[in-house]
Amino acid sequence: MRIAELAGQRVAIWGFGREGRAAIRALRRRAPELSLALYCSEAEAPDAQTFDAALRVYAHEPDAIALSAYDVVIKSPGISAYKPAILTAQAQGTRFISGTALWFAENPQARVVAVTGTKGKSTTTALLAHLARALGVRTALAGNIGLPLLELLDQQADLWAIELSSFQTGEAGAMELGVITSLYEEHLDWHGSRERYVADKLKLADAAQQLLVNAEQPSLLEKTATHPHRQLFGNLDGWYVADGFIRRGEASVLALDKLSVPGLHNALNACAALAALEIMGFDATAAVPALSSFEALPHRLQPLGERDGLQWINDSISTTPLATIAALDSLRGREVTVIVGGHDRGLDWSPFVQAVAARSALRIVTQGANGPRIAAALRASKSEIPLGDVDKLDDAIEMARTITPESGVVLLSPGAPSFDQFHDYAERGRRFAEMAGFDDKAMAGIAGLGIA
Repeated sequence: MRIAELAGQRVAIWGFGREGRAAIRALRRRAPELSLALYCSEAEAPDAQTFDAALRVYAHEPDAIALSAYDVVIKSPGISAYKPAILTAQAQGTRFISGTALWFAENPQARVVAVTGTKGKSTTTALLAHLARALGVRTALAGNIGLPLLELLDQQADLWAIELSSFQTGEAGAMELGVITSLYEEHLDWHGSRERYVADKLKLADAAQQLLVNAEQPSLLEKTATHPHRQLFGNLDGWYVADGFIRRGEASVLALDKLSVPGLHNALNACAALAALEIMGFDATAAVPALSSFEALPHRLQPLGERDGLQWINDSISTTPLATIAALDSLRGREVTVIVGGHDRGLDWSPFVQAVAARSALRIVTQGANGPRIAAALRASKSEIPLGDVDKLDDAIEMARTITPESGVVLLSPGAPSFDQFHDYAERGRRFAEMAGFDDKAMAGIAGLGIA
């Protein structure tokens, strides 16, 4: 649906986060005559009225009756599409769309690479933009990574590197290339089941003219096998990691110690970005040297530096046990204390327990709402890994500071969302940095957002 098609419609915005504000601005610019209602929290209502005095502001969550009064509701991504009120209103004829859907409808000719995945999507998208810009390509970096697409509605780029979450993949329009970095279990509270989460992620494939997927994931290969133009990264025929190098076919292209972000998973993210560049017709090999200058994204295995004789690494973005395993794998051979735990959404921690069973030079501190459950699983396995179990992140940081050997690493990689103690993972990461003795204000944003 294009913005012009909203003329004469009864329209509401649901959500006053950055996506909601971007939608309001875009509609005021393109359809100033449109009457708009906004549903937001009670705390947001005064700011919303100041933001746009013409809005009809309702400081509560709409029920099915309220939603059914509108022809179109522009919903923020974090609001589950499977809420009963939404399903009821849809049955009554209300159409639910998003800022993502509006942007794609307004930009059908844009050269888009859209990236999704349970893990790796932000880094891969940012790497793609960084590498393309190193080749002199005017590139947009936007989407779920931190810049709503509608904020760039009237701007032009030669390449659009767009991150899409599982909340957004079904809203995307046609794109030249879709990339799926990985597919695990996550966001079950939004999607309602693992099967629905997977199905929603794979909606990206339906919109993509060409599809690039991770060859190291058999289940992903099986689920995308019928795509007519599927290509792979992570296999011997393309870009992959082996013998300490990023390789292209038989050629060793870049030693992993030259990569600016640590870990085999980040090397594989780089392979995804290079393969995407190549598919889009650019000289990926010529862009390889720029991998050494890529700036790590905040809260994603972000080295903070040294304090109190310890190295501190912020991986607050880790919201699944598998992400924590990947973080630990990137630090093999080091003395590590890892802080895990947070909001409990019922994920299975047995793969983590099994993965750390044979580890040495490791200490684990559990905290947060699901900390006791993780600690119980470790104790039940008769693990010999030193284990501390505390209530809050602040306590976990102090314990880690005490028990980590000199020159060791304190790693925050919770494997769980932050909502038990913090607004989001970024606030959690800033608290970790602050307590470790670093300037938390220096990690506020992602470099390179927008068009350059």
